[in-house]
Amino acid sequence: MEFTKQDLNKTLWVKKDFLEKNRVRYKTDATGKTLGRLAAEIANKLTGKNNVYYNDFWDAGDYVIVENADKIIVTGKKLDEKNYYSYSGYKGNVKSITLRALMKKKPTEPLEEAVRGMIARNKLRDGRMKRLKVVVGTTSQYDNFKPISF
Repeated sequence: MEFTKQDLNKTLWVKKDFLEKNRVRYKTDATGKTLGRLAAEIANKLTGKNNVYYNDFWDAGDYVIVENADKIIVTGKKLDEKNYYSYSGYKGNVKSITLRALMKKKPTEPLEEAVRGMIARNKLRDGRMKRLKVVVGTTSQYDNFKPISF
C-alpha cells in the first residue's frame, strides 16, 4: 500500500483494522547479543518506528519473538553490580537482586525489563509489551505465523 499523500499539511490517518491486519511477526536469536542493543531494536519493532505509517499516538507496532534469552551477554561488571528493585508497598520492604541472580532465577526478566524501560510510558505500553514473547531456548510454537528474522 502506498502511503504518499497530496497535501503534506494534513495528518495521515490509518484505520485501526489495517494496523491489526498488517502486523508483522519478527523472530530473533539472542545468543551472544548485548542486552541493551537488542532491547533497543526490539523496542523499535514493538512501537512501530520502522513502519512508514508510525505515529506516536496509535499502536502501529509488530510482534517480536526472542529465543535463547538466557544466552544474552552484558559488558563490564554489570552482572554483579546492576541491581533490580521491587517494592511491595509496605514500609522497609524494598528488595533488590543482582543481574546474575535474576538471570539464574528468571532468565527472561532482564530483557523484558530493558525493553519495557525503552518504550514510552503511556497507555499503549502494556499492549506493546503483550506482543513481546521471550523464550528460554528455541521454540517452534510461533512458526505458523512465518516470522521474519532480524
